[in-house]
Amino acid sequence: MVQTKRGKAIKKPARTPVYVSPDQLTIGHDFETPFAQALSSENRWVKLSRLLPWDKMVAQYDKTFKSKEGRQPLNGRIVIGAVIIKHMLKLSDRETVL
Repeated sequence: MVQTKRGKAIKKPARTPVYVSPDQLTIGHDFETPFAQALSSENRWVKLSRLLPWDKMVAQYDKTFKSKEGRQPLNGRIVIGAVIIKHMLKLSDRETVL
């Protein structure tokens, strides 16, 4: 909450999470991050990510955040990807975060 000059508290809306579709066109390899450039197309997680319907999954994830108040939710692709890795590797929550 934010205090106004008159002392009245107003609710500050939360920001909407920003999701970028994996199908979105990119400018070119000159503008990629070093992390993105280092990923091999043979990496098992890169291969898996190409098979998943990210747009549909993230849209469903985003529907759970109806309130405009509070902290901005994490990017749906990060959350869903972490859950997939957790279950595929049979990790605990703590191991997944590490």
